Amino acid sequence: MTAVPVFEQLTATLDYPMVIVTTAANGVRAGCLAGFGSQCSIDPSRWGIWLSKQNHTHRIAANADVLAVHILRERDIDLAHLFGEHSSDDIDKFAQCKWSEGPGGVPVLDGVDYFAGAIVEREGTGDHTLHVLAVLGEGRAERASEPQLGFQQVKDFEPGHDA
Repeated sequence: MTAVPVFEQLTATLDYPMVIVTTAANGVRAGCLAGFGSQCSIDPSRWGIWLSKQNHTHRIAANADVLAVHILRERDIDLAHLFGEHSSDDIDKFAQCKWSEGPGGVPVLDGVDYFAGAIVEREGTGDHTLHVLAVLGEGRAERASEPQLGFQQVKDFEPGHDA
């Protein structure tokens, strides 16, 4: 089934905030660029993030307990290229950037604001899976005043996996 042309035309103009999602399970690290994410509850604090079923990170997240959501700023464009245009099936992305171990053993990218969440729900929603996160207390918010990196700045990237 294909999308309705008006829907495609309108959604192509939106500027979704871009994030990098990282996780770890069974000794394997993973991370990817994601544009489908949103706060989905105020009390309790919940975040929903959708991961493509074609993505290596999706396969690792299926067995993970925690995800870290890194809020990208305009100056993070190089990280967006790394995590958006390459697949962990082909390269070790974490060997090409600075990171440290965060909650639940999840890799946390150095110098990038983030929050982490325990996965409390998973739901298939078409070609993506929604992961609902119960937000944990750990995180970093040092660059919150900087301009965010949005979809319009990355829409011409070549994805690291098949669509």
